[in-house]
Amino acid sequence: MERTLREILDDAARGAFPPADGGTTIVPQDAERDAGVIGFTAHSVVFTDEDPAWVRAQLAAADGDPLSAALHPRFLTALLDRAGRRTGTIDLLAVAQPLPGPPPLPLAVTDDPAHPRVARALDHRDGVRVWTADGGRGVLVLGRGVAGRWEAAVEVEPGARGRGLGAALATAARHLAPGPVWAQLAPGNARSVRAFQSAGFRPAGAESLHVR
Repeated sequence: MERTLREILDDAARGAFPPADGGTTIVPQDAERDAGVIGFTAHSVVFTDEDPAWVRAQLAAADGDPLSAALHPRFLTALLDRAGRRTGTIDLLAVAQPLPGPPPLPLAVTDDPAHPRVARALDHRDGVRVWTADGGRGVLVLGRGVAGRWEAAVEVEPGARGRGLGAALATAARHLAPGPVWAQLAPGNARSVRAFQSAGFRPAGAESLHVR
């Protein structure tokens, strides 16, 4: 029986990853909004409603190591063009289990749609909730994204950085979410990666998210 993207992600959240066999699993999108590619260790998952036979033909045509074909620029470009979608960077995908009790810092609920983090979250996630900390210098966004997974994003104003606020907000996400929490992190944003690692998030793979 074919596994769904939601089942694959649920397994990965608890550390049960796809087999490191150099293969590629192709599954339908869980929702029309989200398509893309997740690269795990020596195994990729392509979630798309495009023809699987076409997808495999493009993977075979991509240059380079077959282990990384699904995240190769040639393949991603072909998939994006065919589906009429767009993407940003290839993100580091990290995940952490929920924590009991209240968050480690005071938070205030906000619904300001003008904040860039909030506006982006409303485009990519359902059930978005937003909190601020330290007088609004830090923002935590939590919502349900790809295949219904809980996703967290954090923003800290430049003047408030270097004091652990980002890590505290990332930790707060683990207290506020009822299940495993995922984060999509730009690999070059070392400050953000370190903050989420300090909060107990662990690398799970790489993701290219394709949006409408």
